[in-house]
Amino acid sequence: MGTAIIQAIGSAEGIELSGALEHTGHPLLGQSIDLPGGSSVGITSGPESVAGRTDVLIDFTTPEGSLSNLEVCAELGLPAVIGTTGLTGEQKEALHMYALRAPTIFSPNMSLGVNLLFKLVATAAAALGDDYDVEIIEAHHRLKKDAPSGTALALAEVASATLGRNLTEKAVYARHGLIGERSPGEIGIQTVRGGDIVGEHTVLFAGPGERIELTHRAHSRDNFARGAVRAALWVVGREPGLYTMADVLGLE
Repeated sequence: MGTAIIQAIGSAEGIELSGALEHTGHPLLGQSIDLPGGSSVGITSGPESVAGRTDVLIDFTTPEGSLSNLEVCAELGLPAVIGTTGLTGEQKEALHMYALRAPTIFSPNMSLGVNLLFKLVATAAAALGDDYDVEIIEAHHRLKKDAPSGTALALAEVASATLGRNLTEKAVYARHGLIGERSPGEIGIQTVRGGDIVGEHTVLFAGPGERIELTHRAHSRDNFARGAVRAALWVVGREPGLYTMADVLGLE
């Protein structure tokens, strides 16, 4: 994602790369990234290393790394775009607290298509109601560390909130053996891992005599990177607070 974001910045108007960050001890620290026109930026550690010469941080790292970077951003009042997934509830609360001091966009998926999918799922759930069973199937490459994906969980949260259900009580992440009938209000979230799948998400509404499937397939990481750059351009100058890609895209 870092490489994809650097390339997206290079092809976008109104934004330029002012620095690149890696964690302490990373072998690339101290090296440089060549930019068009013959200039370059160094690879350093921590947002404080680029303070004073950057307007916004784009972070696709780990939950711990993102929170560490956000703590510095909050101290500096530096806007941030966070695309990291796998955060716990407690970590999301910490993210929200940091966002009260610096405008922050947090989204498990930065693509335009996926954020439109969120809205379509809410519309479908509201129209179909409890007569249709909800299943979410997601697939990613074999190297992805968290499961289910942050996008799959966000889709489940959209569906459960629209249907008035408690996702903690109704989510089912695996089925095996003699499990009996599907329980009322159940929301299935199933995971596939293999090969180099960039990202696929399907929300299935199965009802009497028919089913509706809403699917998004990502063909490359470029769409996530372009969305992150668009978010970075949008968040600069905003009031402190926690925003989403729906805000950026005007989907709220």
